[in-house]
Amino acid sequence: QVQLVESGGGLVQAGGSLRLSCAASGSILSIGTMAWYRRVPGMEREWVAQITRGGMIKYADSVKGRFTISRDNAVSTVYLQMNSLKPEDSAFYYCDAEICQTGRDYFLSYWGQGTQVTVSS
Repeated sequence: QVQLVESGGGLVQAGGSLRLSCAASGSILSIGTMAWYRRVPGMEREWVAQITRGGMIKYADSVKGRFTISRDNAVSTVYLQMNSLKPEDSAFYYCDAEICQTGRDYFLSYWGQGTQVTVSS
């Protein structure tokens, strides 16, 4: 079994910062790319940022320069530092990770349960 658990969401004023964490646990052999997505009710899920195991990073244009993704492979955790937050950043944030479980030779995508971020104007 593999589990991803996000934390760090909450309510913040525009211009403020939040740091999200997503920790993977379970029978994990290896973790590939880890990513953050967000969803606003009634809208499609939006990709936010991703980081490979080797540290290659990509961002959506909407968050570039304000958000920073990082990961700590030793504790199987990905982070999203969100600065200069805007009301339009309000959404449910999810993490996704490509994980190879112990005893297998292929990767599957796993999702966390999400955490709410609300930015007030």
